[in-house]
Amino acid sequence: MPASLPDNQRLYCIGDIHGRLDLLRDVHQKIIEDATDFNGLKTAVYLGDYIDRGMDSKGTIEFLLTDPLPDFKKVYLLGNHEQILLQFLLNNNTSIANTWFQFGGLSTIISYGVEVRGIPTSKDLSRIHTELKLKLPASHLSFLQNLSLSYEAGDYFFVHAGIKPKVKLYNQQPEDLLWIREEFLNSKLFHGKMIVHGHTVTALPECLPNRIGLDTGAYSTGKLTCAVFEATHYKFL
Repeated sequence: MPASLPDNQRLYCIGDIHGRLDLLRDVHQKIIEDATDFNGLKTAVYLGDYIDRGMDSKGTIEFLLTDPLPDFKKVYLLGNHEQILLQFLLNNNTSIANTWFQFGGLSTIISYGVEVRGIPTSKDLSRIHTELKLKLPASHLSFLQNLSLSYEAGDYFFVHAGIKPKVKLYNQQPEDLLWIREEFLNSKLFHGKMIVHGHTVTALPECLPNRIGLDTGAYSTGKLTCAVFEATHYKFL
């Protein structure tokens, strides 16, 4: 049987944004237009990775905090990029910083007005850490700290990276939900629900019998994907 949502519900799921506020604004406008004539429960699910790589991480979070879809239920999921930002703020150690900087963290730091001169060295980390903690608004920190690991609706399970095969959905570990790749991507098993995820970039949305991947590399391709689920069918904006 095809995966489905309960009657009179429509769900919009947005892939990895990575600081592309321009694309997020465009997608929101398309969502508003698409949902104009729908009077049931409207839900917007964001798959995480709001920050890093693109140049407006701060603006992206600020925009989401303005409640741009006021008539929708909103679900904001945690991505691995938000997880490592929070770890950096909490721990300020070199290994976390180097990992974060290697996959796009510097663009987030710069977007919050922290000065970065070239590639930061270990001597720069204390200053960067202190400045970022000062310049990150409390509302942004609260947003980041309250992101969810997963969300279920009907026959769908929404998560940032994926799930560990052969493990019940309610027993999944956070590290797998945020970071897993090959073991999940290569699995042909049915996982109990249709898994909808981001994290792994593909040129187009990846639609398979057991999962749907929505990360189309917005920060570099200019393509931010939104899937629309209703009853037993789905489409893409």
